[in-house]
Amino acid sequence: MRAMDRVLAPLLATLSTLAAGCGASAPDGPPSAAAADRTQAGAPAVAAQAPERRPNVLLLLTDDQRRDMISALGDQRVRTPHMDRLADEGFAFTSAYVAGSLHGAVCMPSRAMLMTGRHFRELPLGMTMLWDAPAETRGVSPAPTLPELFRAAGYRTHVVGKWHNGPRSLSPGFDGGGAIFFGGMSDHDAVPVHDFDPSGAYPGSARYVAEGFSSEIFADEAVRFLESRRDQEQPFFLWLSFTAPHDPRMAPEPFASMYAPETLALPPNFLPEHPFPIGDLRVRDEKLAGFPRTAEEVRGHLAGYFAMVSHLDAQIGRVLDALDAAGLADDTLVVLAGDNGLAVGQHGLLGKQNVYEHSAGVPLVLRGPGIPAGGRSDALCWLHDLHPTLCAAAGLEAPGGTTARSLLPVVRGEQDTVRDSLLLAYDTGDVRRDGPDAGRMRALRRGEWKLLWAQHGGTTTVRLFDLSTDPWETRDLAPDPAHAATRDALLAELAAVDG
Repeated sequence: MRAMDRVLAPLLATLSTLAAGCGASAPDGPPSAAAADRTQAGAPAVAAQAPERRPNVLLLLTDDQRRDMISALGDQRVRTPHMDRLADEGFAFTSAYVAGSLHGAVCMPSRAMLMTGRHFRELPLGMTMLWDAPAETRGVSPAPTLPELFRAAGYRTHVVGKWHNGPRSLSPGFDGGGAIFFGGMSDHDAVPVHDFDPSGAYPGSARYVAEGFSSEIFADEAVRFLESRRDQEQPFFLWLSFTAPHDPRMAPEPFASMYAPETLALPPNFLPEHPFPIGDLRVRDEKLAGFPRTAEEVRGHLAGYFAMVSHLDAQIGRVLDALDAAGLADDTLVVLAGDNGLAVGQHGLLGKQNVYEHSAGVPLVLRGPGIPAGGRSDALCWLHDLHPTLCAAAGLEAPGGTTARSLLPVVRGEQDTVRDSLLLAYDTGDVRRDGPDAGRMRALRRGEWKLLWAQHGGTTTVRLFDLSTDPWETRDLAPDPAHAATRDALLAELAAVDG
């Protein structure tokens, strides 16, 4: 059976069963709206007019930072004065998401999507699942990456930190770099890095363990680069990618002692175990705590996670200070984004291998020339919408034929929305082989409604949440006859767009 058939069959069966059981009426919205929305995204994102002065671009990409881990935008218990500054001086998208993944290492397809502006289903395994692709295809991008486009336009491009998609996807895009980490994670005090290699070879023999803590190592390299750009006319594109706050949660002092576990309240959606089967309930991230979860252990993870975020924030502050000191801030578009979120005890989960708000939601803030200070938007967007957005901001033409859309019309107040609805998809286990852990988890956002659908081990589960009154996703409205029409319309739309 084709993969699409495997998804559609249980979806439609669920819709039929629910409709029969609840006496549901016809869907209250056009089921083809999201499908049309995806089709319309094929036009290239092109700036209507190139800016008089092309801005520098500083992309700050964090690893496993949940959307609410910026105090000014979410959990006020976490101390993030420098990220708060970016949010106060810039424009924040409060409903940004990573589109999903086809395996547990969510950050790999997430970064591939950001680099190419393409959904993970539009990309080959050589970009999204390197270990399962032929060696000759690993890191080979089917489309120009973001740094390639900027380099071809005359930008000085520089890479620092984590690069999770192989040397072949890095080499064409950058003029230089330093402290480059190829991989998913490491101990933060033993990061294996490469110096920039103009040949693009990056042999294992050239790898060495950098001295210091990961976030400090990467910030040091970024500060050196920014200092070198003082009085330079050529615009730059700096890709600065941290490995924090990804575990292991081992922030240095004084940050490690900043949050006392016993003082941290558990999230309202804390559960000892996840309430229904979704497949990857025993993936690596989930094994970092015992089963069932205990309040004491989750509080410890929260304290460690908060500490990692605050230490990361301090290093971002150093980079922003260097930008100011070099006289570059007024001409630089700064982007703060995360590759995916993290549960850390919510819904009985610790990791990001799901489509709940805590794991699929990502921070996304822009600050710089033409960006209104203190702006906020709840427009539904994907992280990889940044690809055409940054191209448009610099007056570059982004490749068309993708689902990504420029966010600049929202930033400029020209429109309120990016898309009417948004699909999130996670495939658990190895769905291509239909193994015992294979499963599927989907979510569809339309307005404040969120439909969650999961299938694993012969069990299909449907949940419906109204995020305007239930942001923690704790009250399932799917069985309520009063919401049957909404539920069924979203199920039908999900079946139409999940291809």
